[in-house]
Amino acid sequence: MDLVDPILSIAEKLHSLCGEVKANKKRCARLGMRVAALVELVKAVKVKGPGGHPELVHRGLQELRLTLESTRKVVEKYASTGCFRRIIKAYDLGEEFEVLNERLNDSAQLLSLALQADQKEMLQRVFKETTRRTEDNEDRESDRRELEKLLQSLAQETKESVDAVHAIHEMVDSTKSDVKDIKAMLTSLKRPSIHQMDIREIKPEELTYDVPKMPFMKTATSEMYKGEYNKFTVAIKRFTCPMSHSPEQVRTVFKKEIETMRRFESPNILRMFGICVQDENGPDPNYLIVMEFCEKGNLRDVLDGQSKLSWERRARMSLDAAQGIYRLHQSEEKFKVHGSISSQKFLVDSGYRVKLGGFELAKTETSLRKNKDRKSSSIHYCSPQQLENVNHPYDKACEIYSFGIVLWEVATRQIPYKGCSSKEVYHKVCEEKTMEPLPSDCPQIFASLISASRAYDPFHRPTAGVLVDKLRKVVQELEED
Repeated sequence: MDLVDPILSIAEKLHSLCGEVKANKKRCARLGMRVAALVELVKAVKVKGPGGHPELVHRGLQELRLTLESTRKVVEKYASTGCFRRIIKAYDLGEEFEVLNERLNDSAQLLSLALQADQKEMLQRVFKETTRRTEDNEDRESDRRELEKLLQSLAQETKESVDAVHAIHEMVDSTKSDVKDIKAMLTSLKRPSIHQMDIREIKPEELTYDVPKMPFMKTATSEMYKGEYNKFTVAIKRFTCPMSHSPEQVRTVFKKEIETMRRFESPNILRMFGICVQDENGPDPNYLIVMEFCEKGNLRDVLDGQSKLSWERRARMSLDAAQGIYRLHQSEEKFKVHGSISSQKFLVDSGYRVKLGGFELAKTETSLRKNKDRKSSSIHYCSPQQLENVNHPYDKACEIYSFGIVLWEVATRQIPYKGCSSKEVYHKVCEEKTMEPLPSDCPQIFASLISASRAYDPFHRPTAGVLVDKLRKVVQELEED
């Protein structure tokens, strides 16, 4: 158990750092409390051994060390910056707490295999999902209010600084820029969060469309329009194929699916607002699905575009995408997979934030179609096991392989196996067991992770959680460079 002492050392430093932060105090304190609970768990494993599941417990220790190292770097960087920049980082950091807490919970579940019944009960109290979500929501709101006060105070101080140094033009310009940033953040904080909007049936009069009303994308069965709902810019998907169910049947499916969709809420999952039925009593009702609008289109569009993408930006985009996959895989007791991962299934907003799409309200959408074809990935994204056996069950490891191809696309900006036939893809992947090469300037830590995700043997592919931890480390190292 040579991992135990390093884990305890990292946890001690992290727990101390969590007490030094000036913003997001509640969430940092909660994180510190959960780390402290895990420390007791690790100490118990050190004394009593790994129990009857040594391999799983060892994996839990490895992943916990990785998560704690990543978390410490995030909090350390935030705690050590200057006042204004620290508050800016606090705002950015807020959305990472959810994933950090989920990763700690993953480790807790694995390590609990080595515990006695009374110890497991203590652990369940700390990491119980319903309790965690309630605590995290309360902490988030408390930190938001506190951050707003800090920003208002800082805005006033900065304004006074502008007045005091008006003779020094360069400093005035810099400070005015800070005032502008603070005001923008205050406006953003006061605006309703997109993730506070309930998923529901939307009345037709609640939607407005861009004029002229022209679709920005068409498929064989639908058209996509840009519009507005409740002051949010949205994408409105209108189905043009013949409908196979009545409005009431569609509503029944939708209501059952809402509860599942609520479990997917994440900054890296495309936000769904709901469905809308127009002209319900007419001979040909219109069925609409209303979702978040992503200005830059899908990830493939961005990679094909002319914009420059630094390695740091590519790593950040990859981390966003991995967090979407991780959230999906962790969303239900019986894990859920996307089933059709490709670069076109990830959407990119105006700030280059990547969001996983292409599966939301899937049952509702299927109920709208006459053809119920099973989703399947392009052969370019199929794992070796699927290529060798069409009956191979699609699982998390298959999905990680598909995601590894997406990561390769982000690194190269190229189309996978371009110009290759299905037979040629099979030969390269299954017989030669070769991988498409990565650019020579790809950072080594990033390249290793992409290659591991595309490993022929599913045993060697990382889980989505490990991908998140390691990609965060890639981002941190590129920031430092």
